[in-house]
Amino acid sequence: MAVHRFVPTSYSNVIGTLPPVLSVASGDTIITTTLDAAGADHEGVTRAPRGNPMTGPFFVEGAEPGDALIVTIDRMTPTRATGWTYSPVSPQVVDPRTVADLPKSERFEWAIDAAAGTVKLIGVSERISGWSFPLTPMIGCFGVAPERGQAISTATSGSYGGNMDYRRFGPGASIAFPVAAPGGLFFLGDGHACQGDGEIVGTGIETSFEIEFTLHLRKNAPGRWPRCETATDIITLASGRPLDQPLQFATTEMLRWIVEDLGVDAAEASHLLGQAVRYDVANVFNPAYCVACRLEKNAITQGMSLFGS
Repeated sequence: MAVHRFVPTSYSNVIGTLPPVLSVASGDTIITTTLDAAGADHEGVTRAPRGNPMTGPFFVEGAEPGDALIVTIDRMTPTRATGWTYSPVSPQVVDPRTVADLPKSERFEWAIDAAAGTVKLIGVSERISGWSFPLTPMIGCFGVAPERGQAISTATSGSYGGNMDYRRFGPGASIAFPVAAPGGLFFLGDGHACQGDGEIVGTGIETSFEIEFTLHLRKNAPGRWPRCETATDIITLASGRPLDQPLQFATTEMLRWIVEDLGVDAAEASHLLGQAVRYDVANVFNPAYCVACRLEKNAITQGMSLFGS
């Protein structure tokens, strides 16, 4: 189990079957850096076209279609003291009669205080100049090469991952992606210093990061959509449009996981979902909406794990 420090020199605005930048073994840890969503680095210098440029892909030895690549986010450290967002909220999340009343889209700057663990608006009206929020890093866009040799824009998402923008994808989370290409070919980028559910202003607080993550390979793994495990929750996440489609996909994936790991049938699994399920709207801004289906870890769900029994 080695630790690799990788300094990227090129980036990709698609997630696909591209030449790998580094080959690693299952269990290895990688420390690398990412640009912000507009392609700016830690000095604010533009290094790649805007639109979530990704670092990678990373090739995991032995990964084959039918396996799962499990990514554990160990650490996310902002590499600059500022980030940015847009305002106002997206027309997609308000009453259509309200759209005409929304102000023009505008970019806002934020101060990132890593020592204090806060993010704070800069240069705004006196009414909100004191507003600050917790620094809660998360990865907005990451995943593996999709099936059939496709290369898909980092603007959207699918069963391979992509631009999911789920706020629980931060340090401590492990996410399993279904492998569709030899080596898995893992990409990551689009780090956010903070973001609410849905990414409803079209951004999180976009900034550059140093990210440390560990890759594990699970052979012959179940799963058709990304699955996630945190210290407190078991989660499935799916993409589609309209909003009921990813909800259906995510719920179906969770139903499969319960049946697989707890050894129950679909009717029995439904009792658990019916009383304990929670839903998060991960993203309602991008071309594909994302919904997370979530179960809290407890005495019933303790038999469920990304890593198998």
